[in-house]
Amino acid sequence: MPAKLLVKLMFCMLLISMPRLYADTLNIAVASNFAKPMQQLALSFESVSGHKLNIIKGSSGKHYAQISLGAPFDVFFSADSQRTLLLAQQGKAVAASRRVYAVGQLVLWSQADISPHSDEAEIKSLLQNESIRKIALANPKLAPYGKAAQQVLATLGLTDGLSDKLV
Repeated sequence: MPAKLLVKLMFCMLLISMPRLYADTLNIAVASNFAKPMQQLALSFESVSGHKLNIIKGSSGKHYAQISLGAPFDVFFSADSQRTLLLAQQGKAVAASRRVYAVGQLVLWSQADISPHSDEAEIKSLLQNESIRKIALANPKLAPYGKAAQQVLATLGLTDGLSDKLV
């Protein structure tokens, strides 16, 4: 079964199992990294169901905090599984409804000419190069990819040496 169809089926099954499905509009909290695919899925879902999906994109950390404080989201698509686990443990989410909907991958993007098959030494050299003045990471307190990027930098032994460049 094609991945795109599988995601659509999973999304529809998830929403169909929601108790508030009979509402005209469902509030969907979605991690920013999945916002564009969610927009496409929402169009498909709305065309077959007649229901409206209100997509609220943002960081997983902010959505987690909002839900913890009572925000009225019907579904939460987090960029990590930890926050949905915490919500289930707090009684703010149905534990049995938790599903992995995607698996991500960190990417190093640069305007410098680098090979997609660069080894660790080449990557370290690029990041430490004086011509690279800024390195942007997602906020590690709010976004799982930011935390993962920090962990990679630590594994490479670059945490202290790059701190002036990180934004």
